[in-house]
Amino acid sequence: MWPWIWCMLLVAQSGEVRTQTENQVVFQLGSFQNVSVSHNETVQATVSGIPDAVAFVTLQFHTQLRSTALSFTRVPGAALSAPDTGLLLALAPGQTSLSLFLTTPDRGPVAGMGVTLPYTSADPVPGACNGVFGLGTDPNLYLTYNLYETTLRFAPASVGYARGATPPPCNVSTETAVRRRLLYDVYRYLLPAGDLSEGGLFSGLQKVASAQSLGANPGPGANSSLGTDVRLVTTLSWENETVAVVSSVLGRGAVYAVVVRDTERNTSASYVPVHTYACSFDSALDGCLTLGQISTKVFFTLSGLAGLFVCFFGHRFFKCELFCMGFAFVCFLFFVLITRTTTLDYDLRLALAAVLGVVGGAMLVTCWWRFGSVMACVSVVGLILGFFVASTVFFTPFGELEVFLGSKLAFWVTYCCLVLAVSLVMVRWPREGNIITCGVVGGYCVVLAVNVYVSTSLSYITLNVLKRFINRDYDPAFTDVSFHDIDFVLITLWVVLGASGVVLQLYRERSRPFFPPSPYLMWLQERERRKTNVLDPSHHGPTAAGRLLARLRQLTRRREPNGEHTPLLL
Repeated sequence: MWPWIWCMLLVAQSGEVRTQTENQVVFQLGSFQNVSVSHNETVQATVSGIPDAVAFVTLQFHTQLRSTALSFTRVPGAALSAPDTGLLLALAPGQTSLSLFLTTPDRGPVAGMGVTLPYTSADPVPGACNGVFGLGTDPNLYLTYNLYETTLRFAPASVGYARGATPPPCNVSTETAVRRRLLYDVYRYLLPAGDLSEGGLFSGLQKVASAQSLGANPGPGANSSLGTDVRLVTTLSWENETVAVVSSVLGRGAVYAVVVRDTERNTSASYVPVHTYACSFDSALDGCLTLGQISTKVFFTLSGLAGLFVCFFGHRFFKCELFCMGFAFVCFLFFVLITRTTTLDYDLRLALAAVLGVVGGAMLVTCWWRFGSVMACVSVVGLILGFFVASTVFFTPFGELEVFLGSKLAFWVTYCCLVLAVSLVMVRWPREGNIITCGVVGGYCVVLAVNVYVSTSLSYITLNVLKRFINRDYDPAFTDVSFHDIDFVLITLWVVLGASGVVLQLYRERSRPFFPPSPYLMWLQERERRKTNVLDPSHHGPTAAGRLLARLRQLTRRREPNGEHTPLLL
């Protein structure tokens, strides 16, 4: 019984964080240690004074963002490179010390926190029945996430065994299989909202690093010692696949831990905890630091209102439509340019892009007002429709073909061809194409406005392409989007808005000219007509100055009653 008391005392001392000496760090069982690893440097982690009651030891190492690798040898062999990594070492009889080696594949120094946890022969062995992952005995958790779900995968455990003994079999096919008595508790610990600091993460990891700190309680709910932010998500048995799926919490740190329990011996052991923010710190567009910004909500809410107007009345109010389309085109273009060439804050980048978008919209309206070139303006609108069509095509499984994932050239050539093809078709049928663009783009702007309040996969139709423009090291597998109920609701909303807007505008404009005439050209024609047509009564009207003077006289004089007048023959 004393080994358990000894292990609990070690965990109780885990709040003390120690520091390292150069290229070597000495761990004490159960104590957390700050470690810094430079590029092309190997740090040796040693543990000594291990009691005979300890049958195996796990070493965990955690960083916030950068990857590190643990190995049993100085020359890296079988190892997992990740921000949260660990190894399990079964001790030989009489062994009182061990050494592991820590390296980083990233450039620059990496700072992190490590801990060694001892377990006795009565405790389960996490990952001892691994048949999938690269390590032999693998105590690590493998985490993937998308917009909605976070998935944890891990190798099954086995029951504990003494030093030098033969490991128990891993099969569960017989009723006497010892693995059947193991249960897996999956915990999630949410960091404080808005806390993206390294210190906050390390504090959370210390709270869930071991089975004893979590309490290893089999019942549902929260561990009272950790508050309401830690929850027992689910409990898996030998009949279940060692996979747990929980909902993603975008932009908030979450630490996931798995505790394996031996129900017969009443013992437990923990896998290596992992963490995620369900977002990227490297993304300049939808990164952890920009999620939920007030500027984003204001921008897309106004865009949604403008899109709703364009969807139903864009072609009728042609100047308003041109302004909105010019705004979208120039705003998108300059947001990409500013992001790629500067390091300005996100809010400032968005504000500059919006101001330049207003200038671009005004210039497009001025171009049509002054020159009356409908085709030049419709070409810009056609490029926007082509952008949406091409983005939608690559959002489908067509965009997941290996040729597009592996070659940027193949992607951009195909993408540009789709954009130009749609634009050329629109030039052939300008009015119909313009009305369709109003319906498609206007409806999608409404979807984007909803997206800033309720996350949806439909935003990634254009977001994935924008990421390719902005991020030089864009990874297509970064965000694995999947469809849920809200997505089908918004698809229906988009289709209904777009279809009703297109049908309404086509019906209303069926007897009207294809496009309204240019106001400037109409003014020139009217002025020329007035010069040449002397029979026109307006030709004999007073000048603007005369009309203004007459109006002022009316305001200062009492108006006399008019008598009877005979109209002129003309």
